[in-house]
Amino acid sequence: MINFKNANFVKSASKQSERPDGGLPEILVVGKSNVGKSTLINSLSSRKSLAFTSSKPGHTKLLNYFNIDNKFYLVDAPGYGYAKGGVDLDALFGEMMEDYFTDNSLLKAVLILLDSRREIDESDKELIDFVIETDIPYYFVITKADKVNQSGKAALLKRIKQANFSTERVLYTSKLEPRSLDKLRQVIEKIV
Repeated sequence: MINFKNANFVKSASKQSERPDGGLPEILVVGKSNVGKSTLINSLSSRKSLAFTSSKPGHTKLLNYFNIDNKFYLVDAPGYGYAKGGVDLDALFGEMMEDYFTDNSLLKAVLILLDSRREIDESDKELIDFVIETDIPYYFVITKADKVNQSGKAALLKRIKQANFSTERVLYTSKLEPRSLDKLRQVIEKIV
Protein backbone atom coordinates (compact mmCIF):
# COMPACT_ATOMS: atom_id res chain seq x y z
CA MET A 1 0.00 0.00 0.00
CA ILE A 2 1.12 3.51 -0.79
CA ASN A 3 0.49 6.17 1.82
CA PHE A 4 -0.38 9.13 -0.40
CA LYS A 5 -0.44 11.43 2.64
CA ASN A 6 3.29 10.83 3.06
CA ALA A 7 4.14 13.31 0.33
CA ASN A 8 6.59 16.15 -0.03
CA PHE A 9 7.85 18.52 -2.69
CA VAL A 10 11.43 17.61 -3.62
CA LYS A 11 12.56 19.98 -6.37
CA SER A 12 11.85 21.71 -9.66
CA ALA A 13 13.80 20.84 -12.79
CA SER A 14 13.95 22.12 -16.35
CA LYS A 15 15.29 18.88 -17.83
CA GLN A 16 15.61 15.18 -17.15
CA SER A 17 19.26 15.42 -16.04
CA GLU A 18 18.21 17.66 -13.11
CA ARG A 19 15.70 15.15 -11.69
CA PRO A 20 16.01 14.06 -8.05
CA ASP A 21 18.32 11.15 -7.22
CA GLY A 22 16.98 7.81 -6.12
CA GLY A 23 15.71 6.22 -9.31
CA LEU A 24 12.07 6.09 -8.20
CA PRO A 25 9.37 5.44 -10.82
CA GLU A 26 7.67 8.56 -12.16
CA ILE A 27 4.05 9.35 -12.98
CA LEU A 28 3.71 12.51 -15.08
CA VAL A 29 0.73 14.83 -14.56
CA VAL A 30 0.10 16.97 -17.63
CA GLY A 31 -2.71 19.16 -18.88
CA LYS A 32 -3.77 22.56 -20.05
CA SER A 33 -3.16 25.58 -17.82
CA ASN A 34 -5.88 25.85 -15.16
CA VAL A 35 -7.11 22.26 -15.70
CA GLY A 36 -6.53 21.51 -12.02
CA LYS A 37 -3.16 19.74 -11.87
CA SER A 38 -2.15 21.26 -8.52
CA THR A 39 -5.60 20.67 -7.07
CA LEU A 40 -5.42 17.02 -8.12
CA ILE A 41 -1.98 16.57 -6.53
CA ASN A 42 -3.21 18.21 -3.33
CA SER A 43 -6.36 16.08 -3.31
CA LEU A 44 -4.47 12.82 -3.95
CA SER A 45 -2.18 13.57 -1.01
CA SER A 46 -5.00 14.92 1.18
CA ARG A 47 -2.90 18.05 1.64
CA LYS A 48 -4.18 21.56 0.99
CA SER A 49 -0.94 23.19 -0.09
CA LEU A 50 1.50 20.50 -1.24
CA ALA A 51 1.32 21.89 -4.78
CA PHE A 52 0.82 25.61 -5.31
CA THR A 53 -2.53 26.47 -6.86
CA SER A 54 -3.06 29.71 -8.73
CA SER A 55 -6.05 31.36 -10.33
CA LYS A 56 -3.71 32.70 -13.00
CA PRO A 57 -2.81 30.26 -15.80
CA GLY A 58 0.80 29.54 -16.71
CA HIS A 59 2.18 29.63 -13.16
CA THR A 60 4.10 26.31 -13.33
CA LYS A 61 7.13 26.70 -15.59
CA LEU A 62 9.27 23.72 -14.55
CA LEU A 63 8.80 20.03 -13.82
CA ASN A 64 7.90 19.78 -10.13
CA TYR A 65 8.80 16.52 -8.39
CA PHE A 66 6.70 15.29 -5.45
CA ASN A 67 7.92 12.23 -3.53
CA ILE A 68 4.98 10.04 -2.61
CA ASP A 69 5.76 7.68 0.29
CA ASN A 70 9.27 7.05 -1.07
CA LYS A 71 7.58 4.79 -3.66
CA PHE A 72 7.38 7.10 -6.69
CA TYR A 73 7.55 10.68 -7.92
CA LEU A 74 4.45 12.47 -9.06
CA VAL A 75 5.83 14.91 -11.64
CA ASP A 76 3.79 18.06 -12.28
CA ALA A 77 4.46 19.42 -15.78
CA PRO A 78 3.86 23.03 -16.84
CA GLY A 79 0.47 23.67 -18.37
CA TYR A 80 0.12 24.15 -22.09
CA GLY A 81 -2.19 26.27 -24.20
CA TYR A 82 -1.22 29.61 -22.70
CA ALA A 83 1.05 32.49 -23.72
CA LYS A 84 2.06 35.37 -21.50
CA GLY A 85 3.69 38.66 -22.42
CA GLY A 86 4.62 37.55 -25.92
CA VAL A 87 6.44 34.45 -24.62
CA ASP A 88 5.38 31.27 -26.39
CA LEU A 89 5.08 28.98 -23.38
CA ASP A 90 3.94 26.13 -25.64
CA ALA A 91 7.31 26.15 -27.42
CA LEU A 92 9.12 25.99 -24.06
CA PHE A 93 6.70 23.26 -22.95
CA GLY A 94 7.44 21.26 -26.12
CA GLU A 95 11.20 21.43 -25.62
CA MET A 96 10.93 20.44 -21.97
CA MET A 97 8.59 17.54 -22.72
CA GLU A 98 10.74 16.23 -25.55
CA ASP A 99 13.75 16.16 -23.22
CA TYR A 100 11.70 14.60 -20.43
CA PHE A 101 10.33 11.77 -22.60
CA THR A 102 13.61 10.94 -24.38
CA ASP A 103 15.08 7.67 -23.04
CA ASN A 104 13.23 8.09 -19.74
CA SER A 105 13.11 4.56 -18.29
CA LEU A 106 11.70 5.86 -14.98
CA LEU A 107 8.52 7.26 -16.57
CA LYS A 108 5.84 4.63 -15.96
CA ALA A 109 2.63 6.45 -16.94
CA VAL A 110 1.17 9.78 -17.97
CA LEU A 111 -1.98 11.24 -16.46
CA ILE A 112 -3.50 13.51 -19.11
CA LEU A 113 -5.85 15.91 -17.36
CA LEU A 114 -8.91 17.21 -19.20
CA ASP A 115 -11.45 19.66 -17.78
CA SER A 116 -14.89 18.06 -17.76
CA ARG A 117 -16.47 21.32 -18.98
CA ARG A 118 -14.14 22.07 -21.89
CA GLU A 119 -13.77 20.94 -25.49
CA ILE A 120 -10.77 18.88 -26.58
CA ASP A 121 -8.87 21.37 -28.73
CA GLU A 122 -5.85 21.15 -31.02
CA SER A 123 -3.30 21.61 -28.23
CA ASP A 124 -4.92 18.73 -26.31
CA LYS A 125 -4.90 16.53 -29.43
CA GLU A 126 -1.24 17.31 -30.14
CA LEU A 127 -0.22 16.39 -26.60
CA ILE A 128 -2.31 13.19 -26.60
CA ASP A 129 -0.92 12.12 -29.98
CA PHE A 130 2.61 12.79 -28.69
CA VAL A 131 2.03 10.66 -25.58
CA ILE A 132 0.47 7.83 -27.61
CA GLU A 133 3.49 7.80 -29.93
CA THR A 134 5.83 7.29 -26.96
CA ASP A 135 4.11 3.98 -26.04
CA ILE A 136 4.02 5.03 -22.37
CA PRO A 137 0.80 3.96 -20.60
CA TYR A 138 -1.58 6.89 -20.20
CA TYR A 139 -4.90 7.70 -18.60
CA PHE A 140 -7.35 10.51 -19.21
CA VAL A 141 -8.09 12.06 -15.84
CA ILE A 142 -11.23 14.15 -16.10
CA THR A 143 -11.07 16.94 -13.53
CA LYS A 144 -13.93 18.86 -11.91
CA ALA A 145 -16.28 15.94 -12.58
CA ASP A 146 -18.67 17.27 -9.93
CA LYS A 147 -19.37 20.24 -12.23
CA VAL A 148 -21.09 18.12 -14.91
CA ASN A 149 -24.04 15.73 -14.84
CA GLN A 150 -24.30 12.31 -16.51
CA SER A 151 -25.21 13.80 -19.89
CA GLY A 152 -22.18 16.11 -19.63
CA LYS A 153 -19.94 13.09 -18.94
CA ALA A 154 -21.47 11.24 -21.90
CA ALA A 155 -20.84 14.26 -24.13
CA LEU A 156 -17.18 14.33 -23.02
CA LEU A 157 -16.75 10.63 -23.79
CA LYS A 158 -18.26 11.30 -27.22
CA ARG A 159 -15.73 14.10 -27.80
CA ILE A 160 -12.87 11.77 -26.82
CA LYS A 161 -14.18 9.12 -29.27
CA GLN A 162 -14.65 11.70 -32.03
CA ALA A 163 -11.00 12.69 -31.59
CA ASN A 164 -10.15 9.00 -32.18
CA PHE A 165 -8.84 8.39 -28.66
CA SER A 166 -9.67 5.38 -26.51
CA THR A 167 -12.28 5.81 -23.78
CA GLU A 168 -11.10 2.70 -21.90
CA ARG A 169 -8.68 4.65 -19.72
CA VAL A 170 -10.94 7.46 -18.55
CA LEU A 171 -11.07 8.32 -14.84
CA TYR A 172 -13.40 10.99 -13.46
CA THR A 173 -12.09 12.93 -10.46
CA SER A 174 -13.28 15.64 -8.14
CA LYS A 175 -11.81 16.94 -4.93
CA LEU A 176 -15.38 16.84 -3.60
CA GLU A 177 -15.80 13.11 -4.38
CA PRO A 178 -13.26 11.07 -2.36
CA ARG A 179 -14.19 7.78 -4.07
CA SER A 180 -13.09 9.16 -7.44
CA LEU A 181 -9.68 9.90 -5.95
CA ASP A 182 -9.49 6.42 -4.40
CA LYS A 183 -9.97 4.89 -7.84
CA LEU A 184 -7.12 6.99 -9.24
CA ARG A 185 -4.90 6.02 -6.28
CA GLN A 186 -5.60 2.34 -7.02
CA VAL A 187 -4.64 2.81 -10.67
CA ILE A 188 -1.38 4.52 -9.64
CA GLU A 189 -0.58 1.71 -7.17
CA LYS A 190 -0.96 -0.88 -9.93
CA ILE A 191 1.33 1.13 -12.21
CA VAL A 192 4.02 1.62 -9.56
